Amino acid sequence: MEQNLSQLSSHRQKFPALANKIYFNYGGQGPMPEVSLQAIYNSYQKIQNLGPFCGKVADWMKNQTALIRGAIATELGVSRDTITLTEDVTVGCNIALWGIDWQPGDHLLLSDCEHPGVIATINEIKRRFNIEVSTCPIMATLNEGNPVEVITENLRPNTKLLVISHLLWNTGQVLPLEEIAKSCHHLFPSPIKVLVDAAQSVGVLPLKLAETEVDFYAFTGHKWLCGPEGLGGLYVSAKARENLSPTFIGWRGILKDKSGKPISWQPDGRRYEIATSAYPLYSGLRAAIAFHNQWGTATERYEKIKELSKYLWESLSQIPEVKCLRTAAPEAGLVSFQLTNGKSHQELVEYLENQEIMVRTILDPDCVRAGVHYFSLEAEIDKLIEEIKAFV
Repeated sequence: MEQNLSQLSSHRQKFPALANKIYFNYGGQGPMPEVSLQAIYNSYQKIQNLGPFCGKVADWMKNQTALIRGAIATELGVSRDTITLTEDVTVGCNIALWGIDWQPGDHLLLSDCEHPGVIATINEIKRRFNIEVSTCPIMATLNEGNPVEVITENLRPNTKLLVISHLLWNTGQVLPLEEIAKSCHHLFPSPIKVLVDAAQSVGVLPLKLAETEVDFYAFTGHKWLCGPEGLGGLYVSAKARENLSPTFIGWRGILKDKSGKPISWQPDGRRYEIATSAYPLYSGLRAAIAFHNQWGTATERYEKIKELSKYLWESLSQIPEVKCLRTAAPEAGLVSFQLTNGKSHQELVEYLENQEIMVRTILDPDCVRAGVHYFSLEAEIDKLIEEIKAFV
């Protein structure tokens, strides 16, 4: 959809954090719109006014939980019963990783572009259950090669789980999730389950997860959705739920008899939830999702992100001392690049922050990462380019 500059300016003014800085760290944490901040504040006020622990508040919390579960399910293109509410991506990944019935000799395959938090969890599972773990070279397919073929070549008959990211946090590559999932499910007689780290994809890519055959999809609301930190979720397909045991256990995940004793798990995604949460955050994330949808559909927002990331990539490519990791325009909003003149990436990040321009470093591969959202401005990108030229 076409948005003129005055409309975009009005939209951006609803983000307090954008008033005094040029922000390119949406892949780390997105700024909240004012409507989200107000929704959180109003929710806390409501709870205190009614009484933090009473029947009216319990009913309100139940309603808020249902509303955010529904809003998330709509964004992901799944049914609400498949959604588990969590604190963040890492918790979601832990639920899936620890809930599998691991046996000695089982094989887990992950890519070489996964986040350290996920890698550390897998290493501990390997230690405790004596499973086999191997890594496939997805980073090498950024500009050439077929990631589906690379993954397929590294699967084994005893592979129980593949762990990958949908949108790679370090290089910005988007993996063909549907092809990968179907390959895992149909290559061997025993289907291989797929766990996806969706930290960078939710809020960027238009999603219809129910059509992908993916088993587990862990995401957060505080990055590209620009919601509050401390609220995320996990999609577990109905089929995968049949054999995934709860990792964390609390009153929200159980069914009780008339005397209050636990008798079984909740029949849906609630079975992996634990206990008391910061329920006002639910209001904040729901308000953020609605705010984005006021600007345009998920597809329209994604097209704008691609347009801006291409503009950033082309501008960076014109600086002789800069090399973009990608040799073609990015598929999403993350643009990673390196300095070729020996200057420090960290010093560049610090220099830019002193100019109120926010980017970040990545260690593997050693690079600088900038992220653009649908409401980023070409003028902001121009300023970034100007300051990089000044630094190099």
